[in-house]
Amino acid sequence: MSRLLDEIKHLVRSGDFRVSDHARARLATAAVREEEAVAGLADATVVEEYPDYPKGPCMLVLQHDDDELAYHALWGTPLGHDRPAVLITTYRPDPSRWSPDFTQRR
Repeated sequence: MSRLLDEIKHLVRSGDFRVSDHARARLATAAVREEEAVAGLADATVVEEYPDYPKGPCMLVLQHDDDELAYHALWGTPLGHDRPAVLITTYRPDPSRWSPDFTQRR
């Protein structure tokens, strides 16, 4: 498991997280409830990590909603800080751009 994923999961479990306004809007578009996204992190699979992202380290993870439908979520921490965890965005992956399991770009 990735160190960043471990750190993000720990922050979320301890309640030290926030959901960006952008993520809230994208959750609504993807028909995923905020609570599902937060709970779904527990079983998330890292797809890509961006340790040097200009706004802070983040990672793209594969999660599933309560109906077992896949979506991607971008979680990270602010640049220069180790907390809070931030849900940055979410989206339903386009099957034409991703492998069948949504873990690799085509």
